Amino acid sequence: MPVRRECRMFTGRGILRAGRDNHVPGEPRTDDKGCPSGSRIVVKPPVQVMINGRAGGMGKPETREEISGLLDAAFPGVEILFADPSTNVADWAQRAVANGATLVIGGGGDGTINSVAGAVVGSKAVLGVLPLGTLNHFAKDLGIPVELEKAVDVLTKGVVKAVDVGEVNGRVFLNNSGLGLYPSIVRIRETKQREGLSKWPAAVYATMKAMSRYRMLSLFVNVDGREIERRTPIVFVGNNEYSMDGLGLPARQGMNDGRLCLYIPHPTRRASLVRFSIGALLKNPKPGKEYDAIFATSFRIQSRHRHLSVSIDGEVEDMKTPLRFKTRPGELRVMTPLAEG
Repeated sequence: MPVRRECRMFTGRGILRAGRDNHVPGEPRTDDKGCPSGSRIVVKPPVQVMINGRAGGMGKPETREEISGLLDAAFPGVEILFADPSTNVADWAQRAVANGATLVIGGGGDGTINSVAGAVVGSKAVLGVLPLGTLNHFAKDLGIPVELEKAVDVLTKGVVKAVDVGEVNGRVFLNNSGLGLYPSIVRIRETKQREGLSKWPAAVYATMKAMSRYRMLSLFVNVDGREIERRTPIVFVGNNEYSMDGLGLPARQGMNDGRLCLYIPHPTRRASLVRFSIGALLKNPKPGKEYDAIFATSFRIQSRHRHLSVSIDGEVEDMKTPLRFKTRPGELRVMTPLAEG
């Protein structure tokens, strides 16, 4: 029996509800490719592998030899592309899918995996993940081990899981998308890295720099015909619900609930933003009082600006407004670990 998924909107004006999803939480989804989520598949050739040549120590010949040996043992004769900065990962992935690859493996951080997933989503192919980045949010939320040998083992002995992806103006995201401060932080960090600073010091510098000169965003959010207006320095959109429990980075409990989460902090001054940020790390902020929490299958964000910088899984892109966000439930098939027991 279909169950109505009520999508909650916690705002300063109370609780609004929008959209619905007939998926029953806790039950596996079945995709339209003849493969229910959680089923085993037999991987047939061709298997295509692309690894970010700058990720996870891949600049060292011995590291490349190690991963090549593991993959060749798993998929004899497999060809591996070690991408350099001139490689268009999205184009490579599209060609792999068009050529009939059954398993398309991406190795790198969340940005690299996003580029590969963008071609795999909605197709008959399955995405394989080798988490070689710094944070590896997507892999960790799916339980994919970051140890190289164990991650390769998942590719041969795992199960296929159908998961949701988010989309903004036609661009897929696996983890989250953001406006305001976060795109600014990413761009400053990338500039400092190009100047020779390592990633974490560059991230700290970028955060301090961005918070010292940020601008407020005037936004209009439309959900199911209801509109709210907000001025905020940052907007967070997650693929499925992220917890705001404090003591760490936001995390997801699931990836197939068929909805997006939208968080809009209320602070409008620098001092209050700093207090909110510190408080979010130490305690559970309260929706409606300290931030808006909107859960829906789709919504639109309008701005007075014709274009906005949008972060997508750690990459930044300038997009024309309005920004149209939606979920694509169960459209990405991923190789994941076999459940224990």
